Amino acid sequence: MSLHDLVSIPDRLAALRRLMQEEGIDACLIPSADPHLSEYLPERWQGRQWLSGFTGSAGTLIVTLAFAGVWTDSRYWEQAEAELKDSGVALMKLVAGGMQAHIDWLAQHVPAGGTVVVDGAVLSLGTAAALQKAFTAKRITLRTDLDPLDAIWPNRPALPQAAVYEHKAPYAPVARRDKLARVREAMVEQGADWHFLSSLDDIAWLLNLRGADVSYNPVFLAHVLIGTDQAQLFVGTGKVPAELEDLLKADGVTLAPYEEAAAALAALPDNAALLVDPARVTFGLAEAAPASIKRIEAINPSTLFKSCKTVEEVQHICEAMAQDGAALCEFFARFEAALAAGERVTELTVDEWLTEARTRRPNFVSLSFSTIAGYNAGGALPHYHATEAAHSVIEGDGLLLIDSGGQYLGGTTDITRVVPIGTPNAEQKRDYTRVLKGMIALSRARFPEGIAAQMLDAIARAPIWEAGIDYGHGTGHGVGYFLNVHEGPQSISFYGQPTPHSAMRDGMITSNEPGIYRPGQWGVRIENLLLCVAEPKTDFGHFMRFETLTLCPIDTRCIDRSLMREDEIAWLNAYHAEVHDRISPLVDGAAREWLESRTQPL
Repeated sequence: MSLHDLVSIPDRLAALRRLMQEEGIDACLIPSADPHLSEYLPERWQGRQWLSGFTGSAGTLIVTLAFAGVWTDSRYWEQAEAELKDSGVALMKLVAGGMQAHIDWLAQHVPAGGTVVVDGAVLSLGTAAALQKAFTAKRITLRTDLDPLDAIWPNRPALPQAAVYEHKAPYAPVARRDKLARVREAMVEQGADWHFLSSLDDIAWLLNLRGADVSYNPVFLAHVLIGTDQAQLFVGTGKVPAELEDLLKADGVTLAPYEEAAAALAALPDNAALLVDPARVTFGLAEAAPASIKRIEAINPSTLFKSCKTVEEVQHICEAMAQDGAALCEFFARFEAALAAGERVTELTVDEWLTEARTRRPNFVSLSFSTIAGYNAGGALPHYHATEAAHSVIEGDGLLLIDSGGQYLGGTTDITRVVPIGTPNAEQKRDYTRVLKGMIALSRARFPEGIAAQMLDAIARAPIWEAGIDYGHGTGHGVGYFLNVHEGPQSISFYGQPTPHSAMRDGMITSNEPGIYRPGQWGVRIENLLLCVAEPKTDFGHFMRFETLTLCPIDTRCIDRSLMREDEIAWLNAYHAEVHDRISPLVDGAAREWLESRTQPL
């Protein structure tokens, strides 16, 4: 069979197994990763999806000569069961605290003295260490010098070639020269004279550059090597315009071909001290440096710096939030008028109309992720995606969940709203109200400075746990500044492991999105973005609080008021008053009327 005939998943797996037999390999590990360990991948590195058929954004594929399985968490279980059906690939369910379950599985099932292959170019340094530790007892060899996909993937997509452009003032208020100086100060503190960066959002932030190599994320494929007085940007030839190259050179940043990053690491002096983040750099690149160098493993300084937005950046973010809220008002006014007129509206229509509304707003660049519009059963899938082949018409009675966001020159938005279609039933209202109570509780939280963000998760879950209900995803993720909609180091999720860097800091922006999901029936998730703000010191130390950034009415028609306390109602009324005051100057006509009606106090 020709490689060009590899249409079905079983055919692709068979081709991989033939390669494994030829190479003497017992198991092949295909992570959801690229050479930059990105969450969202260029097509070239979507090998797990190509080999398994599972399209979720998170998952790990393992293939042996007799078994194939995808490990993924509860957000994707229903999706994975449907997509993996009859493929020969099993769903392996990851549960809380079991994020290394696939490593344990390999250590248990690969024979002693066997060989596991994974492309070192897409394997994190930290995961490589975990694999090697797990394999030691059985003397299993970890082979990282082979990219199995290259050998079996016909017409594999090439590297993206989108141009790089500058993120300019006033939307980039801190000059790249100043950002580089700050990173170099952190290098000195760590005892490093070189620092290697592969994470795309760190690079884009550090150099005030943006691109379009990854869908929805304004980043570009690149590596950076920073020295004490110089920096090299490894990027595709021709991607940086000549004028921008001159500006970079004036700030001490020179260009080199993308594929020469490993050679530059190999050429480091034998006595060099190199700072790398083991979670954000690949094993293949880290191992390219001379064995004699001192490797300092610590979080990228830029990860911490970019997570704390400046006062000027927060001002731009607030402007972007208002424009985004205005777009949502225009959308909802159009949407409700269409339903009232008996027009045929589908989940795809929601995506189309919402995108159109955002596109009309000043400084809009793109969506920040693929819109999730799930009606009834679709809303029960946290990462549902309607397609031309499979989508629902919005009719009858139920709940419509819409999770969407935009990239603006002055910020990144991410918002989820649930609206009633027809008449919601009593249980739907109870679920909605429990989620709203959890969202309000976290919005109002005060907490000591330095507390691990993971510990805040229980605040949002408490009103939901009270009913004996839980949800299988985290409550909050960091959000970038005209960058990735998911960024760290903070994460409000008890599934994550607290680290010294996971505390909330002044200026961090984090989502607040508790939910309840009833498979096959409906889903509820209400999401705002929050800004972490430091409060004045008290006799008991420094405390932090949240300010809500997102500006869009929360539908009150689904609320079971008997479950709401008066202080919660007061919070909601105050929020709606602010939404009205901030957005009303930006809308008129039907959108203004819709805003007026949806911000009336309870």
